[in-house]
This record gives sequence, C-alpha cells and structure tokens, in this order.
Amino acid sequence: MIGRLRLWSGLVLFFYATLHLVNHTLLLGSLQLANDGLLFFTALWRSPVGTAILYGALLIHIGLTLWSLFRRRRLRLARWEWVQLVLGGMILPVGMAHFVATRGGRDIHGIQADYFFVLLSAGQDGTSILQQFGLVLIVWVHGCIGMHAWLRLKPSYQRWLPVLYGTAVILPFLALAGATVGVREVMEIAADHDRLRDMLHAINVRPEHSAAIYALSDALKGVAGALLLAAVVGRPLRELWERRRGVVCLVYSSGRVVAVPTGPSLLEISRGAGIAHASVCGGRGRCSTCRTRVGGPDRTRLPKPAPEEAKVLARIGAPPNVRLACQLHPPPGEYQVTPLMAPSVGPSEAWRRSPDHGRECFIAVLFADIRDFTTLSDGRLPFDIVFVVNRYFRAMGGAIEAAGGRVDKFIGDGVMALFGIDGDPAQAARQALDAARRMSLALKDLNETLSADLELRLRMGIGIHAGTAIVGEMGYGQTLSLTAIGDMVNTASRLESMTKELACELVVSHDLVERAGVSLDAAPRHEIDVRGRRGRFAVYAVADAACLQPFAGPPGNAASAPPASP
Repeated sequence: MIGRLRLWSGLVLFFYATLHLVNHTLLLGSLQLANDGLLFFTALWRSPVGTAILYGALLIHIGLTLWSLFRRRRLRLARWEWVQLVLGGMILPVGMAHFVATRGGRDIHGIQADYFFVLLSAGQDGTSILQQFGLVLIVWVHGCIGMHAWLRLKPSYQRWLPVLYGTAVILPFLALAGATVGVREVMEIAADHDRLRDMLHAINVRPEHSAAIYALSDALKGVAGALLLAAVVGRPLRELWERRRGVVCLVYSSGRVVAVPTGPSLLEISRGAGIAHASVCGGRGRCSTCRTRVGGPDRTRLPKPAPEEAKVLARIGAPPNVRLACQLHPPPGEYQVTPLMAPSVGPSEAWRRSPDHGRECFIAVLFADIRDFTTLSDGRLPFDIVFVVNRYFRAMGGAIEAAGGRVDKFIGDGVMALFGIDGDPAQAARQALDAARRMSLALKDLNETLSADLELRLRMGIGIHAGTAIVGEMGYGQTLSLTAIGDMVNTASRLESMTKELACELVVSHDLVERAGVSLDAAPRHEIDVRGRRGRFAVYAVADAACLQPFAGPPGNAASAPPASP
C-alpha cells in the first residue's frame, strides 16, 4: 500500500508539472495567451477537489519519501536512484519561494499571481531567474526518472519509448523558451514606470508583501530540513533498537555467510554486504527480478507474502520457496538464499516466468536429422545452404508446434522436440507420432517447392521415444531454456540414427506406441541393441511417416485413437 500510494501521488504531481510546462509554452505566443491558459490551470487545481488532490499528493509523496529514507538500512542505491533522490531533495529549497509567492501570496495577501508577477521577479533578480529555470529542469528530470522506472516494466513501453523520449526533451525546452520570451515582454512593460505601477496595483502587490513571502518561505524550508534531519538521524537509532530483536544469518549459495540485526529486507542485506543482487525497479516490489530461493532450517518462520508480493509471484509462476528479496524481511534465524537472476538483468526479464529448476516427468522426445546433408550441400554457395536449412527448420518447427509439441533446439541440421511437459503421457505419445506425420508431409511439400533449386530431394530420419526424464531450465545467460536430459533422451537420439541402418524414415519405440494406445503391427518390428541400455529394445521401423493415420477424438483419450498404419 505504501508503494502504491507513493506511485499514485507521484503520478498526480507529474501530471501537475506537465500541465504547468504546457502552459509555459503559451508564452511563445504572448503574455496574455499564457494568462488565459492559466485561468483554466488554476480553475482545475485551485478548486476544492483539485486542491485536496494536489496538496494531498504532495504531502503523501514527501512523507513517504522521508519514511522510505528512514526505513532504509543501507544507502546503497543505483546511480539513477541517487540522481532522483538528490533532485527530489532540491525541489523544496529551490522552489519554496516560488510556491509561497504564487499560492501563498494569493491565499494570504490576495495577490493575483499571474505570469506578469512571476516573470517580473525573475527579470529583476538574476538569482531568481536561475531558480525559476532550474526548478523547471529539476522537477521535470526527477519526474521523468520516476516515470521511466515505472513504465519500463511494462511490455509495451519499448514501442512507445521514442515518442515519450522526444516529448520529455521537447516539452521543457519549449517551456524554457516560452519563459525567456515572457521575461523579455515583462521587462519591456517594466520599463514604463507608470504602466508598471498600474499593473502591480491591479494584481494587488505591495512592498511589504515581499518580506512576508520570504519569511514564510524560510520557515517552511526550516520545517522541511528538520524533517529530513529527523529521518537521517533516526536511522541509527532505529538500528540500535532492532539489534535487541535478534540476528538474521544468511548463507548464500556462494558460501558466504552474512549476519545482521533483524529488520532489513533480504535485498538490503545483500546490498549492505556488497553482494550484487538484481533489482530493476529499485526494490519497489514491481519487477520480480530480485526473486530469491529461500531455504534453511528456519524457513518455516518466514512471514507469508503480502498480497502485492503474492500477486507478483503468481504472475511469474514462482514456487513456494521463491520470494521477492525486496519485500521479505526475515525474522531471526538461519536461512539459505540463492538469487535466481543475474545482477545485470534488464527490464525485459521482469515478466519472465520463474525458472523451472528441475523435475522428473514423463515426456516424449523426438529427434530428426537431414539425411546425406554433406552430399546435398557439396558445391553450393553458403547463402544457398543457409536458405535451404532455414526453410527446413521453419517447416519442421511449424509441424511440431501444430501437433502440440515444443521445439527444444536446432542442432546443426537436426531438431529436438519435447511433448507432454504439461500434459498426460498418452497425449504426449500421440502428439509425437502426429508430429512425425506432419513433418513428413511438410518435407514432401518443401521438396516440391524447392524442386527447381535442388538436384536431390531432402530426406530425413526421425526417432521417437517416451519415458521419464529430468526437465528444467538449463544453460547460461541468454541461452537459458527449458530442456530435458536423461537416458530416454539419449535413447531417442539413438533411434534417430537407427533410421539409416533400418532404411526407413521413422524409428519409434514400442514403449511409446503402447503408451499412445495405437497399433503399428503392419510396420516391421525389430529387437535392437541400444548403446547404454541393457537388454534388447523393441522398435518399429516406419518407411514413410506421412502414411501414419491422423489421430481423432479428444486429446488424452487413448481409446479414441484409431490404429495407425505405416
């Protein structure tokens, strides 16, 4: 709730700043045009509802920022967080006089604070004009950093980034250009002393008002400074109090052990100890990149995820032992922690599901390979070879996916596919057979398409087997992907190579055919030796996989599948 309030209050203030800058650009037309626009602006924000929303958002945003600073156990922040924090801290000192003069001057002294009033002080005082122009940039950059940190976690943000970036650059430039033009126009009016006197009288400006405005501004700066000092000074006092509650001992997968007083989040502990830990959103519980697997003897003592954390964990499909490091504040005890994402991950990883860390399940595995590819490619240009292979991969990948399978990887001129990772064994076996049929048909179509370019027709061998394998995400960095390993995977690969010896297109294990609930009695049956396996192994050799009968009936109903013939 605190994070959500801080976000929404920031959005209100950013909307206010955006409208303010848009109004500044009207000064490029004339002073009167900008004042006319100011009437709409003030009607919106000085209404009872607008005032409550604006001041409520301002107080909430400042209060939650100070609270966040007070709660932080370590001030190890990313560079963009430091820039945003420093710019946010500069807004009140730089802009307090402007805020008091415009809003306080109107409510307390009855000053009609229009553009003439604001730009007159800027034109007469060099320090004032630097503050006014600097305030525009400080507020805008601070807000844009916050918007970027929020929006970059949205999948569509990259598509809109050029437009948003252009707007972020052009709008303050036009606002400052308008302010420069407005100052020049106001100074021309000020050169005529009689006209200046009349205009000051019209907006109810008196000499004594200036001293009162600056006095109030200084008082409010003192209050803000005192609150900031209290947040900073209170941090070590809070830490002393927390030491009395116990110690958290974290054992990282690297073997490093960190012991700290109870209170900080898991992310803060890591950063405080100098351990790199991913957190794209800066620890606001939005991106999920700080996800961490937590175990150890005291894991049962961990508090349950709050609703917001539980929502994010559900979005990425995290198992029960995975938590967001920025949201988990472990109680006293010993825990084993393993950050699941590299510290260098970017926003694109925020929506990536939690890695599958390994499980045993029954699947079907298919291997396919182009026959005599060396002969086929001999004497051809590299461009032609790549073109043919890509067309082949496209056709085979489409056939596998149409059958309900998953392309695991392309290896040279071969392909590996998995079936039944999230389904039942019988359906996995039938899907693998159906994929072989579709692949054979797709290869025939491809040969017809490429008949004018290839002297020899493409041929392939397919091997299919089913059994229990270890399935999980394996690899490193960008190559991390879901795959399967185990004896049955090796057996499927051996069956693919057996198509050469048996002079057929498909070799399928008896185990898979039996699991699929179909009959291949018309196909030759062989008892073969498979390297790495004991005993003889029963397989069927199908000369043309395209002749397999398509499966009918609802998936998962073996009885509905008709006999398949070679």
